[in-house]
Amino acid sequence: MTAAVDDSPLYVCAVVAYDGTDYCGFQYQANAPSIQCELERALDKVTERASRISGAGRTDAGVHANGQVVAGAVRWRHGMGALQRAWNVNLPATVRVRGVRVAPERFHPRFSAISRTYRYTVRQYSDEHGYGTLQRSPLTDRYALFEVRPLDAEAMQTAAQKFVGSHDFATFGQPPQGENTVRMVTQAEWQVVEENLPVLAEYPGRRIVFTITANAFLRQMVRSIVGTLLAVGRGEMTPVDVEMALSARNRDRSAPPVPPQGLVLEKVTYPPELDALMYGK
Repeated sequence: MTAAVDDSPLYVCAVVAYDGTDYCGFQYQANAPSIQCELERALDKVTERASRISGAGRTDAGVHANGQVVAGAVRWRHGMGALQRAWNVNLPATVRVRGVRVAPERFHPRFSAISRTYRYTVRQYSDEHGYGTLQRSPLTDRYALFEVRPLDAEAMQTAAQKFVGSHDFATFGQPPQGENTVRMVTQAEWQVVEENLPVLAEYPGRRIVFTITANAFLRQMVRSIVGTLLAVGRGEMTPVDVEMALSARNRDRSAPPVPPQGLVLEKVTYPPELDALMYGK
């Protein structure tokens, strides 16, 4: 007598990295390439998918990810390492699955998360007049904003601290659904990384990296916050202006959002037991 083969769907979760330059964002759109579509198309070539692939965050067009988390149900009879390899073989070079795990039954990459961390990178090069000289590079243009004007990083950091805590962020974005615009920010920090490699000795440079962690984000919230903080760095606003803009809950009080290429979804954090499963701790 032959034993019955269990062909029930297996619920899996994965950590995904991608270059979002050529995509309309994470979420599927009928007439434009998306990360969700690429993940599903590649998965359909190696197994039977029993659900759509859901993500922890709906990154916008041009936004990248180092630690996007996705989940979905598939019919797969082999190990998770084999699924990861088969998935990656069929993905374009701009998308990579960094790890696959069997997910808990009630796990959802978005609703189970307790926080997300994004980073935005600004690059500057200097000459005898100081930072601000434009020296574009095809090796970094896809992943950073080149700012040609001098920036006061200390003032930007002072202003960034105004965002820490629970606030109504209606000035800096729109809610993905409903009317709630209150978010809890636990980290908002600029770091300056000086670069003086020998091959660049004539034009030393620096990266100014903004890291922000919150329980959730509004649409364009991070890019609008960065745009406003860069206005502070250029002397167009003060930290007090930022505090007043935040309190105003008015989109007109925000500086325009910065372009998407400097923004990366770095990590999605879950409760300890799920974090241990997701990241193998």
